[in-house]
Amino acid sequence: MTRLATISMPGLLAVVLLLTSACFPLVNSPGKLVSQPKLDKDFFVAGDGIRLPVRNWLPEDARIRAVIIGLHGFNDYSNSFTSPGKYLSRHGIAVYAYDQRGFGGAPGRGFWSGSDAYAGDLVCFVKVIRKRHPGVPVYILGESMGGAVTIVAATGDNPPDVDGVILVAPAVWGRETMPWYQRWLLAVTSYTVPWMELTGKGLHIIPSDNIEMRRQLGRDPLVIKATRVDAVYGLTNLMDEALSRAGKLQLPTLVQYGRNDQVIPLEPTLLMLGRMSKTTRRAFYADGYHMLLRDLQAEKPLADIVAWVTNHNKPLPYGAEVWN
Repeated sequence: MTRLATISMPGLLAVVLLLTSACFPLVNSPGKLVSQPKLDKDFFVAGDGIRLPVRNWLPEDARIRAVIIGLHGFNDYSNSFTSPGKYLSRHGIAVYAYDQRGFGGAPGRGFWSGSDAYAGDLVCFVKVIRKRHPGVPVYILGESMGGAVTIVAATGDNPPDVDGVILVAPAVWGRETMPWYQRWLLAVTSYTVPWMELTGKGLHIIPSDNIEMRRQLGRDPLVIKATRVDAVYGLTNLMDEALSRAGKLQLPTLVQYGRNDQVIPLEPTLLMLGRMSKTTRRAFYADGYHMLLRDLQAEKPLADIVAWVTNHNKPLPYGAEVWN
């Protein structure tokens, strides 16, 4: 104890740096390509052989007007599209959704796989859906983190072959719109305690006014409740990339956002919209929260999705182009 007490401040700092120098944000990158991506019963088999659980909701009369590929949000999984999928299927729209790497029932639970991996899986999934439904319009519906993945994939060198994208409360809260102390804290913890888990308790964030749905999420073992710091770091990198590349998105696009969103702030959302094409359709909902498609008034944004898929140019039934 006496020897420790005599260590100088520079010496103590050197010890701390030595202990933490081996800590880096972990990226659970895909393996080598071993096969062609394919749909195998209830799984999407990616090029590296990883099996990602898939759910689908198909029109009962078998007449499919369009196909929507749903990309879930951070710590969620494909089950998040159950209610929206049932609604859309009743309007002739087939919905497919898969668990992204590290989420839901996918391998690597809780670990971040990197923007390229998520975007690459989306591009491959679109290809297999195109083969299954030839000649049918295909859209991507990205919710929160899924919206960021959609932007990155659609503006990459090998974009998915789709007819348009729907961004629901897209996660574009990049570092340029974060306070300095948040950026600093994330940087420090990511390179010192990347394994540390955060629960979000005490933040008092309300993601939706649908209390029963939120209770179900709390009971669902596949919804991640405690998040590794390096997964948050990876998500932030993804949001950085999505925000910086939003202006390159040239596909027909519908953006939906709720006034009561307490997860993705309004400032980065407006910054993203300001960089996007003037033809981008905006739909603001005065009573909407972050989980727009599962809110108590979810039928409003869902009806707007049906209307927009049917005709990109007609006025939307509910969403406002500007704040009232």
